[in-house]
Amino acid sequence: MPVYEYRGLNKQGDKVKGVEDAENQAALRQKLQAQGIFTTEVWEGQEGQAGASDREIDFDKLFERVSLRDIAVLTRQLATLLRAGIPLVKALEALTDQTEKEELRRTLTDIKQSVNEGSSLAQALKEHPDHFSDLYVNMVRAGESSGNLDVVLERLTEFLDDQIELRGKVIGAMVYPILMMVVGVVLMGVIFTFVIPKVTQLFQDQGEALPLLTRMIIGFSNLLSNWVFMIIFIPAVAGIIGGFFYWKNTEEGEQQWDRFVLKIPVLGSLVRMIAITRFARTLGTLLASGVPLLTALDIVKTILGNTRLVEVVEDARVDIREGENIAEPLRRSGEFPPLVTHMISIGEESGQLEEMLDNVAVSYDQQTDMRIQALTTLLEPLMIVGMGVVVAIIVFAVMLPMLQLNQMVGG
Repeated sequence: MPVYEYRGLNKQGDKVKGVEDAENQAALRQKLQAQGIFTTEVWEGQEGQAGASDREIDFDKLFERVSLRDIAVLTRQLATLLRAGIPLVKALEALTDQTEKEELRRTLTDIKQSVNEGSSLAQALKEHPDHFSDLYVNMVRAGESSGNLDVVLERLTEFLDDQIELRGKVIGAMVYPILMMVVGVVLMGVIFTFVIPKVTQLFQDQGEALPLLTRMIIGFSNLLSNWVFMIIFIPAVAGIIGGFFYWKNTEEGEQQWDRFVLKIPVLGSLVRMIAITRFARTLGTLLASGVPLLTALDIVKTILGNTRLVEVVEDARVDIREGENIAEPLRRSGEFPPLVTHMISIGEESGQLEEMLDNVAVSYDQQTDMRIQALTTLLEPLMIVGMGVVVAIIVFAVMLPMLQLNQMVGG
């Protein structure tokens, strides 16, 4: 019978390890569970040895990380198990056994242990902020308080899926322009570093004066080929970029930059649309789950991604605490479009704020999608034309001396 080594947690939450024989890993887990030990790691070893030196390192697990998609799948599975009437601890146990990622398995083991010892699920989740945000924890707490945890988890799953989809749209729109830019920079580097110097040697052998455009291209090529210049240029550029990010990471710099971004044509409106989509969808989901309005606004401001809009929500929260409705302080800020504040106002008056916020999120999600597609469609030909113009200038600069030489020979 194979011998396995294991690490885990006992009923008191203490870490334990040891060596046991079993038919397979699943049988070992069941055997240890009967003894009150929840395994977090199992590997095949040799009897009487620690086995750590004989174990093969699993590099896949070494670089594993828990993604938002993993949390969304986990949330959906937990909601399904709870709806089927399975107790919370048993549901967490089932999820732990079937989870493949070691980091997530350890996290679920800790959560299950905490719940088993009397903690609420929200309290147990709060101990793992790297995987479960304040929004997630507060929605779970509201679900536990109302007795509708499975329903809240379903809403949370839909919210996470929407966030994943929105993130995918933004990343997908950025991939092609960045790829084109990298290819263009590499291509220009090769031309100026290797091609132009060889052509330059041919021109210099003729001993004739070269056209201005050709001299400019050759001069730029010589500059890039000069290692002294590169030693100075590269650190200077790195210093400028580093200085910008240092300034941007300061409180004042971040505020000034975020205000500037919102005013940039096209980009500013896209950033605003994405932030409003997050605001409306998150606030609507929290309110529908039973989270109090002021608490919901406190959570929403953390996912906007722009300090100016965070400031607006903070000011609105103060005004709401003093008795105002939601729409009016948002309208006064000038940062939320009139259509959004109007729809929120109607939702408050009709008692259907959650539904109206959902409508705002759907509408702006569609507008964001169309705007991203339009920008992507526009960027592709612009970048191709830009690269074509640069290549044409280089070709023209190379051809001019040849044409000039031909005219001299013909004359």
